Amino acid sequence: MWRDYYSVTSLREALRLLDQYGSRARIIAGATDLILELERGQRPGVDTLIDITRVPDLDQITVRGDSIRLGPLVTHNHVVGHRTLIDRALPLAQAAWTVGAPQIRNRGTVAGNVITASPANDTITPLWALGAHVTLTSLRGERTLDFPSFYQGVRQTAMSPDEILTAITFPTLAVHERGIFLKLGLRKAQAISVVNAVVILGFDGDTITGATITLGSVAPTIVRVPVVEQYLLGRALTDDVIREAARLAAAAPTPIDDVRGSVAYRVEMVRVLVARALRALAQGTERAGWPDDPAMLWGKHNGIVQQSLPSMVRHEDDAGDTIVTTVNGKTYTRTGGTDKSLLRFLREDIGLPGTKEGCAEGECGACTVFLDGMAVMACLVPAPRAHGAEIVTVEGLAAQTGDLHPIQQAFVDADAVQCGYCTPGFLMAGAKLLEEHPHPNRQQIEQSITGNLCRCTGYYKIVAAIEQAVDRLE
Repeated sequence: MWRDYYSVTSLREALRLLDQYGSRARIIAGATDLILELERGQRPGVDTLIDITRVPDLDQITVRGDSIRLGPLVTHNHVVGHRTLIDRALPLAQAAWTVGAPQIRNRGTVAGNVITASPANDTITPLWALGAHVTLTSLRGERTLDFPSFYQGVRQTAMSPDEILTAITFPTLAVHERGIFLKLGLRKAQAISVVNAVVILGFDGDTITGATITLGSVAPTIVRVPVVEQYLLGRALTDDVIREAARLAAAAPTPIDDVRGSVAYRVEMVRVLVARALRALAQGTERAGWPDDPAMLWGKHNGIVQQSLPSMVRHEDDAGDTIVTTVNGKTYTRTGGTDKSLLRFLREDIGLPGTKEGCAEGECGACTVFLDGMAVMACLVPAPRAHGAEIVTVEGLAAQTGDLHPIQQAFVDADAVQCGYCTPGFLMAGAKLLEEHPHPNRQQIEQSITGNLCRCTGYYKIVAAIEQAVDRLE
């Protein structure tokens, strides 16, 4: 899939490589989109990847007064777990929570979501509404763009090949402002938006003093609806006002027509989502449904990568380069295998077939492993990321005691296995959940397995097995 893979230790190293390779190179952070595009041949001419995931401090969320800065390695789970963002930038936190599943949110970054520039990408809509800016850095210096200047079309941005997005900055909601993000997908989790919407309103008592409405997945880029924003000014959110504002919102854009939804359907869903958002803000229920202590599956370090490399490492395809990694407590040194996914590397090079390939595109969760303590989809991680890392597979769950892990025994006792193909992924997700939440409630159990698909059962016995594992741990 690639020829050269660099694991860098500083932003300066990454910028020098980008300057050297130009359009042949891409930055790797979460890689949840890029690795699939490379496998499908959708990135012709790209043969060099620059991995910045172990550059220190790029995963920081910084709050200064009324301004928030997201580093380029801030993941969706980092946003979901940040108290200030939940309190003062709720629409962004809500959007991050709807992205993928825990394994995806542990790898996928907000910066990557922004750069991919799909109008269906969930975090762009709230960031646009919040008035966000991006900072682009190259050896030539820095420049800052607002979102309308940054986006130039479907999957098109103003970034140059030698630039890295190094920061996303935006103001917090003011004391008198409240906002909400709503999304319509074709299923409850792991769903791309058919339509999403953000409504942010400023209030003086019941009177609206400011309004921002952004819509996603209805046009080539995120769009605002100024006709509705103007209509709302000076009014209170009565039923009639909500009804008329929703009608105006539906009439404003000319939606796209694709496999997920027709023009007519999207028009109606814009009306429905805007009405729901305004109704929630009128009733003060915009935070209803926000998960209390959600299942993150991100380990004891809260998704912050601890391992760093002493110096930059280059892995060249077919050059005899080695990957040195620790899997289930044992150190392995393997030559070659650098141009594949971690899933294939574990199966083909390490010889551990417990990690299964179901979809190979981050949809089914059968390949879930722990990478540096976090649950991730191995099919979406490049194999060279294993260099210097610690990995646990399903074979390692019982490695320390020699007996079955409590969740493994519970799956046996509860008859939670049918064909068994998906089972390793469920076991890994369940084990990480119990590590984080020794006494999970039903909601947390369901959250933990949103990234895992079983095509045989109705999930009832799987959930029952996780509940039984709690009893076994006790």
